[in-house]
Amino acid sequence: MDAYMIPRTIFSPEHEMFRASLRKFLEREIAPHHAQWEEDGIVAREAWEKAGREGILLMSTPAAYGGQGLDRLFSVVMIEELARLNLSGPFFHLHSEIVAPYILNHGTEAQKSTWLPRMARGETIGAIAMTEPSGGSDLQSMRTTARRDGDDYVINGQKTFISNGQNCDLVVVAAKTGKGGAKDVSLIVVEPAKAPGFRRGRNLDKVGMHAQDTSELFFDDVQVPAENLLGEGEGRGFVQLMQELAWERLSCALGAVTSMERAVEVTADYVKQRNAFGKPLMAFQNTQFRLAECKTKAVIARSFTDDLMVKLMAGELDPVTAAMAKWWTTQSLTEVADECLQLHGGYGYMNEYPIAQIWADARVTKIFAGTNEIMKMLIARSL
Repeated sequence: MDAYMIPRTIFSPEHEMFRASLRKFLEREIAPHHAQWEEDGIVAREAWEKAGREGILLMSTPAAYGGQGLDRLFSVVMIEELARLNLSGPFFHLHSEIVAPYILNHGTEAQKSTWLPRMARGETIGAIAMTEPSGGSDLQSMRTTARRDGDDYVINGQKTFISNGQNCDLVVVAAKTGKGGAKDVSLIVVEPAKAPGFRRGRNLDKVGMHAQDTSELFFDDVQVPAENLLGEGEGRGFVQLMQELAWERLSCALGAVTSMERAVEVTADYVKQRNAFGKPLMAFQNTQFRLAECKTKAVIARSFTDDLMVKLMAGELDPVTAAMAKWWTTQSLTEVADECLQLHGGYGYMNEYPIAQIWADARVTKIFAGTNEIMKMLIARSL
């Protein structure tokens, strides 16, 4: 893949040393089992525990709470290496860089001290539950409620498309604590083992990302302590969600770029070896032109996202620019994956070829973390 990457200046020697170490860990402990997890529809919990022992969970969380206290570029390395190996099952990044920050940034000292060390060790797997059957990106239509009852909240509702849904031991649940719109949304932590009335639904049968346990979750009069509320008071959930979305969307873009690069790499290797009409496919001008277009998209996307990482690290990444990165890179990924599969011919549709998984896994990237249509609406409002 390095042949398709522009020279990069955002990483230090320490980041690159971590990349080499992480790649060995993933190749040794994760990749050999991924095909089985694809069949099972879930990543084995043992993998999470191994990741915890390796110190690759909650890397940007302070050491006081069990993390490594590292900058987010280490998490970028994680995103890239998982994508490079087509390891779409372990959502270590969601757990570490999306779920954990809600607790770190908005939790009490007791909440942080209780939950984060267990998450860092891989003993507790995190999920976030926003999407509902009646509405995905539209928080206004949320129907899940959390009613205060003495020292508890009583939660009722249903969530769907929840990543880590079957494995999760901790769920950050978005629920309405009032009767209004988005301003009445609160975030409440639910621990399934301590929450009678919580029920996991189906492990959803998806087009791609088969090793990722994406699930329905049901809440039927689920009582949780009022102290599980994140933030100082009710109705702060929408603001809390918005604060983390720029990083979440950029992280989607970073993974998309690496998948683009990987698609070009495996396809270039294939067309150099595959013959048609007495010569390699790479000798045909059509092949050359299509791969040239794909590589160009990947290089432009890499330059853009590396620049945005610099902005993020400096605290200067705005939500609109993050939305641009999310929609354009994921749209480009689906286009590149489709072109590369086409160049494989019938073999590209066979699951034994890496391009097939890249193609299947790519499609959902235009949907999760806010659909690309929502991204364009956000951008249009800035005009």
